[in-house]
Amino acid sequence: MKQRIITGVVAGAGFLLFLVLGGFYYTALILLLAAVAYFEYTRMNGQPQIRLITLLGYLSTLYIAFPWEEYPEWKALSYESTAWLALFLMFAVTVISKNKVTIDQIALVLLGALYIGTGFHYMIATLLGTNGLYWTLLLFVCVVASDTGAYFTGRAFGKRPLWPTISPKKTVEGALGGIAVSIVAALCFSLYAPSLLFWGSAIGLGLAIAVVGQMGDLIQSAYKRIRNIKDTGAILPGHGGVLDRCDSWLIVFPFVHLLSLIPQ
Repeated sequence: MKQRIITGVVAGAGFLLFLVLGGFYYTALILLLAAVAYFEYTRMNGQPQIRLITLLGYLSTLYIAFPWEEYPEWKALSYESTAWLALFLMFAVTVISKNKVTIDQIALVLLGALYIGTGFHYMIATLLGTNGLYWTLLLFVCVVASDTGAYFTGRAFGKRPLWPTISPKKTVEGALGGIAVSIVAALCFSLYAPSLLFWGSAIGLGLAIAVVGQMGDLIQSAYKRIRNIKDTGAILPGHGGVLDRCDSWLIVFPFVHLLSLIPQ
């Protein structure tokens, strides 16, 4: 627990610094995290790093994650075009390799690129939007509040397993505690800037972030269980890898944008 808290405080402070600096610094950090997360994903799935199909996966992940909307003069491919081109190139590799690279392998590689690239892209896009620092902080704080609330509520009052076949230690009581703390966090942001976030909307947003964030956590728990691993990496002592720490973020940020729960 002590190591987990120390790592969380140090990593959190460093991340907050990059977030406040914004611009190039924040974008560079997020792209680096995306690359590390994709490395963890491919390693977890037994995908060799020195391989054309894996290289295409890295390029696709970073291309999707990059904030091309900030550079319209570069005429970047749309999200749909990028996904299709990546798919085409990966299918081409199966033909050129005479099925040494299988369709199952390219499915895993492309899935990882879309999952990781999209999630990190919206972390950058949120900061670049109107009142970006406010909304980015709100999302991160609510996710952390949900995780922390669920952990301590579960330890203190947890009795009924939430989803034992996926994550045996999570409880219904913990999940509800996480939702409550996330709503309180969102209400604090509403009190700070009521012109940006009405209290009723804050309750709905806090609820959505907690529920979707916990689903993101369960999604990662599910595929780690399939691969029979505890953590995706060890870069963050006490927390595991980047994917372990960012599992909720990767789902929450695209969710609130695509459903227009925050201003674009």
